[in-house]
Amino acid sequence: MAFERVCARSEVPEDGALRVELPDVDIAVVDFEGELFAIEDVCSHAEVALSEGEVEEFDGAPTIECALHGSCFDLRTGQPTNLPATEPVPVYPVRVEGEDVLVDVDAPLAVASN
Repeated sequence: MAFERVCARSEVPEDGALRVELPDVDIAVVDFEGELFAIEDVCSHAEVALSEGEVEEFDGAPTIECALHGSCFDLRTGQPTNLPATEPVPVYPVRVEGEDVLVDVDAPLAVASN
């Protein structure tokens, strides 16, 4: 695994998302009730930045909502929890060391099947 620093913990808004542009992929680092997640920053339905959406609980799952059409994606698995999206988006391992947020974009926990 190749964890790399993507941002400072303090840069991620509480119960919100921060867009991070990396050389090969843009990710959203998401805070949900104090826990951090990393998800590819694009809706699988309409190619909209997920980091612009609301972070909320949906049917017991921590999710981020696409601001355009309202699909929510489980932050743990990348799976859509409602329509119109039907395809998952990749999620990545996150580690916090002190104030540094590290993400391993080379080892997705879940990979979209589109």
